[in-house]
Amino acid sequence: MIGLLQRVTHASVAVNQKIIGRIDRGLLVLIGIEKQDSATQAERLLERLLGYRVFPDPEGKMNLSLADIKGGLLLVPQFTLPADTHKGMRPSFSSAAPPDKGLELFEYLLSLAKEKYHSVESGMFGAEMQVTLTNDGPVTFWLKT
Repeated sequence: MIGLLQRVTHASVAVNQKIIGRIDRGLLVLIGIEKQDSATQAERLLERLLGYRVFPDPEGKMNLSLADIKGGLLLVPQFTLPADTHKGMRPSFSSAAPPDKGLELFEYLLSLAKEKYHSVESGMFGAEMQVTLTNDGPVTFWLKT
C-alpha cells in the first residue's frame, strides 16, 4: 500500500463540484492499493501516517506528528499511484489491486482511521475527484508498506 502524503495548510476534495471532504492544517494522503496488499499493510500505513514526524517543533525541526498537532487527515484513493512507469510512454496498472479489493481495503483503512483518530475526511473510491490543496513547505513523502 502506498501513501503519498503532503503536509497542507488546507485541502479539500470534490465530486461533481460538491466538496465531500475538507481539512485545515494536516495531511492530505493519496492512497494507492496494490494487488498484494492486505489489512496488515493498511494498519501499518495508518500507524505511520499518524506518527510520521513532518510538522515543525518550536525550533523549526520536523519533530511533530499529525497526532501531536491534532491536525486533519484527508485520505483520497488514487488508482494511478501504483502505476508502473519504467517503460514506454504509457503507464501500466498491472500492479494495482482490482477495484473490488481496492474498495475493500480503502474502506478498511478509512474505518480504522476514523476509529483511531479524531479528524478524518476522505475522497470517494472510483469517482472522478478534484483535489485542491496548499502544500505547506512544500513537504511531500512517499510511504510504502
